[in-house]
Amino acid sequence: MRQNKYDEAAFFDSYSRMSRSVEGLNAAGEWHELQTLLPDLKQKHVLDLGCGFGWHCRYAREQQAKSVIGVDLSENMLRRARELTDDSQIEYQQMAIEDIHFEQNRFDVVISSLALHYVEHIDEVFAKIHHCLVKGGTLVLSVEHPIFTARAEQDWHYGPDGEILHWPVDHYHNEGQRTANFLNQDVVKYHRTLATYINELVRAGFIIQQVAESKPSPEMMEQVPGMSDENRRPMFLMIAAMKA
Repeated sequence: MRQNKYDEAAFFDSYSRMSRSVEGLNAAGEWHELQTLLPDLKQKHVLDLGCGFGWHCRYAREQQAKSVIGVDLSENMLRRARELTDDSQIEYQQMAIEDIHFEQNRFDVVISSLALHYVEHIDEVFAKIHHCLVKGGTLVLSVEHPIFTARAEQDWHYGPDGEILHWPVDHYHNEGQRTANFLNQDVVKYHRTLATYINELVRAGFIIQQVAESKPSPEMMEQVPGMSDENRRPMFLMIAAMKA
């Protein structure tokens, strides 16, 4: 069974109230960096894996992508994506990322934002992405940073008065399943090291083009209380890779 928390009513309701769910990409703390990793999308065929509400799908069309397919396992996610989308060149398909079987050379660009840390066998997914990309095509992904996923607690270490002391990292090289608390519910994620992400991409036939570790934009630093603590450790890892 593929994990599908977003079709649970209470979980989806909590997720829908998050600022990034309401305001879209401009409320996503990593978007100002992820956006710079994307290639020119004009006249490109784009695949979005774990598309959620379809924010990246619609962005691709705003950048004049020729066609976009968004894939997500959640019926709730896709229902909201379709409600927000009025574009015949965007198609949404319900399936798990692990189950994609697109034909060879179908897409110019594949995007996956904050979805692949829910996938157990990342090597199989990278191979499928490589298969459906054209030669020279680009994969741009973001995941929770390995520093963030190493401990299932995914939280700061606090002092006696509740002050933030540091971000603890432990069991870093012990890759595998973590049961983390997200939106007050248990969610299964998969921790893997930074080296594993990069090496599995290389083994799948990709050339690494750029790696970024998230940090707040100057605007968020000014506008969002407590955002300065996000500079103390990266929450997200972003990679751009090209099919050799």
